[in-house]
Order: sequence, then structure tokens, then C-alpha cells
Amino acid sequence: MIWSLIVGAIIGAIAGAITNRGESMGWISNIIAGLVGSAIGQSLLGQWGPSLAGMALIPSIIGAVILVLAVSMVFGMRAKK
Repeated sequence: MIWSLIVGAIIGAIAGAITNRGESMGWISNIIAGLVGSAIGQSLLGQWGPSLAGMALIPSIIGAVILVLAVSMVFGMRAKK
């Protein structure tokens, strides 16, 4: 359980760094983005590549990037209105 949270936080931090939106995310947001992004990525792309704590890393990072971009677009649209 704790290992999954740590790996989720790392995946979320990597996704935030890739999208340049990680500076506004806290560590709880990184964990959530990593865990939810992992589920999204593995359901869309399958479980291939290296795996850590039951999460395939490459699909998990891709899923987390998709999640961070989608959430950023939603909150970006709300801020403009």
C-alpha cells in the first residue's frame, strides 16, 4: 500500500514535469494523478514495459500526463470565465 503511494507520487511528479504543470501540484495531487493516471494508462494501453508496485511504468506515466493535461484544461477554462 505505501509502496503504491510512493510510486504513484513519483509517476504524478514525472507527469507534472513533462507537462510543465507540476509546480502548482502538491504531493497529494501528485499521488492522486499518479494512481488515477496509472489506471487510465493501463486500461488504454495495457501492461507493458517495466513494472513497479503492480503498475506498468510507461503506460502509467502516459495516463498521468493525459490526466494532468485534461484537469489543467478544465481548471484553465474555469479561471478564464
